[in-house]
Amino acid sequence: MRFIHMADVHFDSPFTVLTDKRDFGTKRRLEQREAFRKAIEYISKENIPYLLIAGDLYNQDYIRQSTVEFINNLFKTIPDTKIFISPGNHDPFLKNSFYNTFNWNKNVTIFGDKIERIELEDVDIYGYGFNDFYCSNSKVEEIKIKNKNKINILLMHGALDSSKSIDAQYNPVSTNKLKEVGFDYVALGHIHKKTDENKYNFIYPGSMISFGFDELGEHGMLDVTLEKKIEKSNLNNLENSKNKNKINFIKLDNRIFEEKNIDISSINSQEELIEEINSIKVNENIFLKIILIGNRNIEINKNKIFKLKENKNILKIENKSEIKYDFNKLAMQNNLKGIFVKKMLEELNNKEIDENEVKKAIEIGLKSFE
Repeated sequence: MRFIHMADVHFDSPFTVLTDKRDFGTKRRLEQREAFRKAIEYISKENIPYLLIAGDLYNQDYIRQSTVEFINNLFKTIPDTKIFISPGNHDPFLKNSFYNTFNWNKNVTIFGDKIERIELEDVDIYGYGFNDFYCSNSKVEEIKIKNKNKINILLMHGALDSSKSIDAQYNPVSTNKLKEVGFDYVALGHIHKKTDENKYNFIYPGSMISFGFDELGEHGMLDVTLEKKIEKSNLNNLENSKNKNKINFIKLDNRIFEEKNIDISSINSQEELIEEINSIKVNENIFLKIILIGNRNIEINKNKIFKLKENKNILKIENKSEIKYDFNKLAMQNNLKGIFVKKMLEELNNKEIDENEVKKAIEIGLKSFE
């Protein structure tokens, strides 16, 4: 069988964390709509029978009915494609959610918080959806597959093998326990980075478009083909399944978020630094974050530098550079900085305090004066 697996579209996200530009959010939402339109056109052109959306199709706090109508109208253009949606923590199946109140096209199935099995000719699709913004126990690990001779898929939003306490609120699931259940493919959502390896067929497609500099690289969806062959063992006459899967990444986001380090160790003026930043050539489809590294010889005023940069696709400047301080010289200054350093150096007389720790504390404190 062949299907499209996508997740974490997050329609109507405000995008305010990236930049304070007034029109940036609107432009990014337009690109978001274009990416989704491209996905539906791909499904139509390729005659793909199934579309699996593993949660966070939209953001409940921001979603507008006009956007839901846009989504549903696109769904209407692929009437022969069966669409399955598993609500996530950002788009839970609430009483007042559009999942519950909107009249979706007849080819759309939306899973609720009771595990459901949809029996189709070539596949059984199991699904689970959030009914709140948090979920601690979906019980998907307790599923008993009814027909193991068919292809069996689980569609859900969740945190696989979570090591962070915060992810315990977003449907934490164990790989080992899920392996025992025996799904041929687990279509996941929640993690915005696509799965790099698919040893157990537990797959995150990543977010459809990138939402920031913690989501570098290309973003899109997965075009998946599953084959399952049942073979009888000559030794014990038991039936064993063999899967042959093909997973292709389809790029949808025309934008790519990238980071670039600039070593400023040899830069001796703010003007020189601004010239260095302005000399960077940035492709119009790339959003760039500049990271200043090395030992600096100048004070860094990020706001001033940002205002004087020329390339609009440089969205952020982060200062990770360090400075070599002459503590004794600083301690002689007749100002708050000098008083601070002098008091801290006096602490070095206390034998119970580590010298390196004190110097590190001084450097941290001095940054607050910048």
